[in-house]
Amino acid sequence: MKGHFLAAFKVLAVMSIVVLSSCQKDENFPAVAKGPQPSKFSSEVLDKWMTLQLRLMKNATGIPNQAFSRHYAYSGITALQSMAPGFHGKPSWINKWNGLTGLPVSQPNDHFYYPANVNAALAQINRLFFPNANASDKNAIDSLENALKAEYLLIKDQPTIDLSADYGKAVAVAVFNWAETDGYKDAGKPYTPPVGDGLWVPTPPALAPASTPYWGKNRPIVAGSTNNTRPAAPESYSVVPGSPFYQMAKHVYDVSQTLTDDQKAMAMFWRDVPGVTSPGHWLSILQQTIRKTEANLEKGALAYALTGTAINDALISTWDSKFHYNLVRPITYIRNVLGHTTWNSFIGTPPHPEYSSAHSALSAAAAEMMEQLFGNIGIITDNTYNYMGMSTRSYSSFTAIAVEAAQSRVYAGIHYQPSVEAGLVQGKKVTENILSGRSPY
Repeated sequence: MKGHFLAAFKVLAVMSIVVLSSCQKDENFPAVAKGPQPSKFSSEVLDKWMTLQLRLMKNATGIPNQAFSRHYAYSGITALQSMAPGFHGKPSWINKWNGLTGLPVSQPNDHFYYPANVNAALAQINRLFFPNANASDKNAIDSLENALKAEYLLIKDQPTIDLSADYGKAVAVAVFNWAETDGYKDAGKPYTPPVGDGLWVPTPPALAPASTPYWGKNRPIVAGSTNNTRPAAPESYSVVPGSPFYQMAKHVYDVSQTLTDDQKAMAMFWRDVPGVTSPGHWLSILQQTIRKTEANLEKGALAYALTGTAINDALISTWDSKFHYNLVRPITYIRNVLGHTTWNSFIGTPPHPEYSSAHSALSAAAAEMMEQLFGNIGIITDNTYNYMGMSTRSYSSFTAIAVEAAQSRVYAGIHYQPSVEAGLVQGKKVTENILSGRSPY
């Protein structure tokens, strides 16, 4: 009996140690606050702020197209982190961002109303990210924040709403300060492109210098996301008729001579500038997906953060590839080698090297993340550009959207076919690295 008693005592002692260890405070994670969890709320607050952020992206000037990936990603992270005290059990993405520090600390007795956290957080991050917005857009930020706050005060008391707003704004400031150190400020430093056969040169009609040549050196949002994602070298340059490179360029020219109305519509639909930008186009697709699936506030914010992160990091990987290979654009080859001296691409050729396709990579990264988050949701109808008079386009899956976005760049005359195929693989690899074989939840 004595032996049985000692054995039982040892088991209880071990269990006590385990329980006490699990209850020790984790300084890197906020205390669990009281009140309903974020999953108990609708995504209405996210929807309203996504609508406004799309407007801010559309109206912004002086920002390179790919740079809007930062606005998308960091806003999503801000929304998600603003609700951190309400996540019981440490969700895998809270406080897992590459180098993010300075987040506010909540207390166990804090009472939050999480839509108010998100409202204040997104108002603050958009003010910080769009300091040069026009007066109307700045007023729209204030108006939306105040309207939602007034709505929440009909539901919760002033101290709760104020505490929620203060926490959300503090998260936004921490995320913005972190974002300011990601390297984007150095991306446009002076750059002298290498000179040689098959290498990129400024393209007509603007003959603009290379845009943000050092973007590929930005800090990824998730450490390791860009590891081993640079595609293999493109076809060896050649001006010999019948060579693989010659045929690759000739394919772009031949396609341009037989474009169907649908192919032209596709190229225009994915031009994105003017429009809501390329990252903004996928933000619009996410917004439509959240509406269709009626995702709750927690899932919506998680999707906002992770799809933005996938796009941001995929574009870092793409810019690394572009300025590593410095491949000549189709318009240069078609004019100078094929001899079609007045040929123009269907849409304007962007001012940076050709390989790999950024549209393809960012779309594949976003699509793969959305497949993981939402699965098969049936037919997806994209109405992003209804306001521009374009027809909606429908797809069977998120992957199908990415494939069309990629292929549109060949129809647009600005990418070779292998470049869009390489970009699709590259973007998917980035998302796979972010998830590292685990569920996004």
